[in-house]
Amino acid sequence: MVLSPERKHKVEFNKLQKRLRRQVGQAIIDFNMIEQGDKVMVCLSGGKDSYTMLDILLGLQKTAPIDFELIAVNMDQKQPGFPEHVLPEYLTALGVPFHIIERDTYSIVKSVIPEGKTTCGLCSRLRRGTLYGFAEEIGATKVALGHHKDDIVETLFLNLFYAGRLKAMPPKLLADDKRNIVIRPMAYCREADIETYAVQKGFPIIPCNLCGSQDNLQRQVIKEMLQGWDRQHPGRVETIFSALQRVSPSQLADQKLFDFINLSLDRSAPLPDSLDDDGETCGSFVRIQEPPSTQVLDILDVS
Repeated sequence: MVLSPERKHKVEFNKLQKRLRRQVGQAIIDFNMIEQGDKVMVCLSGGKDSYTMLDILLGLQKTAPIDFELIAVNMDQKQPGFPEHVLPEYLTALGVPFHIIERDTYSIVKSVIPEGKTTCGLCSRLRRGTLYGFAEEIGATKVALGHHKDDIVETLFLNLFYAGRLKAMPPKLLADDKRNIVIRPMAYCREADIETYAVQKGFPIIPCNLCGSQDNLQRQVIKEMLQGWDRQHPGRVETIFSALQRVSPSQLADQKLFDFINLSLDRSAPLPDSLDDDGETCGSFVRIQEPPSTQVLDILDVS
């Protein structure tokens, strides 16, 4: 059976929507992001990521086995030309409760950051502080941000290359103030899927005129590097993300995570299945008794 272009387009969109819903739902389950009675503040910037997050969460809200509340919140940072009517009209049409916070962080950022320097660091700190405070005001129990899998992997390499830290974005986080829990429901979603979804849904995208046009962003450099890797080696970003879920502290060098100082031998312990080159278990082996002068570990399975 040959599908018409319209029918084929609809089938592909349905597959995409189901995939995003499944990934968001799985992330929520894996990290216990949303619980019975939660009041979730959905931070809506007007970009493709946050629109998609709100849309998927609204769909899941209808079928979830628990009851939770969604409240959309946008922060109007008073950027020149910002279309103030777009989000209120969109959210009103959806019937979603919302708040618009007005804070002139644009003037603060422009007055503090020299011309030509990236503004994202200060801008995000000012925005985050305001949103966290507002979450307390409205009694929100969770703050939902629209970061996706690509954002998380990019942050890993930003910290690795520019800050000398092995750190990314966790899908769920207790904020430094201990007063807010941040969740990233799209942690398992790929940016390409989100972009396609946003285009097909026709979300009224609002560009960021403050930082979106900067061509010297370190994040953009990392993004292009990862996109190149993914083209040459499909699935590499997925593999890197998987590594964030399979951390071996004893194979790193952070003395705060692993007690290297007090390591001691325990030869009375039962033998593991196998050892890799770093002394970690990796399969199965047997100890073969040789003449008294030698003992050999014969590795049988290192797969």
